[in-house]
Amino acid sequence: MLVMLICASLTACSQHTDPHTLTFWTIGREGEAITQLLPEFERENPGIHVVLQQLPLSAAHQKLLTAFAGDSTPDMTQLGNTWLPELAALGALEPLQTRVAHSSIVRPDDYFPSIWSTNVYDGVLYGVPWYVDTRLLFYRSDLLKAAGFDAPPHDWNEWRRMLAALSHPERGVYGILLPTNEYEQLMSLALQQPDSLLRAGGRYGNFESQGFKRALTFYVDTFRLHQAPPITNIEAGNPWEEFGRGVYSFYFSGPWNIGEFRKRLPATEEADWNAAPLPGPVGPGASVAGGSSLVIFRKARNKQAAWKLIEYLSRPEVQGRFYDLLGDMPPRRSSWNQSSLRDDPKVQAFREQLERLKPTPPVPEWEQIVNEMQLVAAQAVAGDLTVDQAAAEIDRRADRILEKRRWMLDHAHHAASEAL
Repeated sequence: MLVMLICASLTACSQHTDPHTLTFWTIGREGEAITQLLPEFERENPGIHVVLQQLPLSAAHQKLLTAFAGDSTPDMTQLGNTWLPELAALGALEPLQTRVAHSSIVRPDDYFPSIWSTNVYDGVLYGVPWYVDTRLLFYRSDLLKAAGFDAPPHDWNEWRRMLAALSHPERGVYGILLPTNEYEQLMSLALQQPDSLLRAGGRYGNFESQGFKRALTFYVDTFRLHQAPPITNIEAGNPWEEFGRGVYSFYFSGPWNIGEFRKRLPATEEADWNAAPLPGPVGPGASVAGGSSLVIFRKARNKQAAWKLIEYLSRPEVQGRFYDLLGDMPPRRSSWNQSSLRDDPKVQAFREQLERLKPTPPVPEWEQIVNEMQLVAAQAVAGDLTVDQAAAEIDRRADRILEKRRWMLDHAHHAASEAL
């Protein structure tokens, strides 16, 4: 921690010596792609020089918190929208509503509503969506057709029938791969329910609700019926190759896998697989509103330059180029008019899903909670807990994680009452 604080302080000293320097932190592979977009921005804005720092995903969260604690934040950063509530609650981020209101480029009504809402914390806008990430189904259309199904599932009952027809565990063949150490799949099913995952303003878990238990039951039954192997993603080995060999007919994953499947499977098999929006309990279902946003730090030295870069990266044509470089999907509807997005049927499945997204609860502790959710769900998959026991245990763990939040909210309410 001390080394990180020293490094952050040294970064701060060096990054603010030039008033025309804009410091921008990116996370993971986005940093590589954006280097190809920045030259045009600097040509349009010759008084601004962007200094890019690429953070590894494994260390990014701690690096951001350390920079805030050490008063050495950059001007702006890429920020996963599940991390935004935490930094907003700390007072680290600059509110952006006024800038958006005066912008001719960033148009809130052009963004998918659920993605835009993930940038609002406690009624204040702190970020602008950069790209969107969600989950849906990749499926082997040839195997479904051979089993008597002409289209992907539209609801859970139809999906269950397909999984049953396509699963042959005695031969090591399963309907779907659901790695037991990944929470996104269960969380997506849970978001399809009418019950919120937290209650009382985010003070307590709501995992004992009928909605969550319905989602958990469907999830656990998929393993109990031997329609998915109870393995982690490490044990799964190479899922793309196994999908290509027909070991799995469905793969529940995100948009980056369009490129992975095209890279790893023969071009002659392109017609054998496709993508489809998630089925819901009684019809087309919602999925998670994930992705990354662009934020400006409250103590940024070059806020105006940072906003110019956000506007530049928000242009539909720039978002189209960003997709072509990396496969990250744009968060605004007009950006989907680019030919590479508009004319690709596999990509269009994501376009359809983006109209049916639901954000996760906007609490800083959400990632801790959802990781505990998956640990307990794995116990239910193993048969160590019933669905009711698992739901109660997830609530217990969530309530423990939220204890500090309850204390802060209750004391803030008490203080406000005394002030009145």
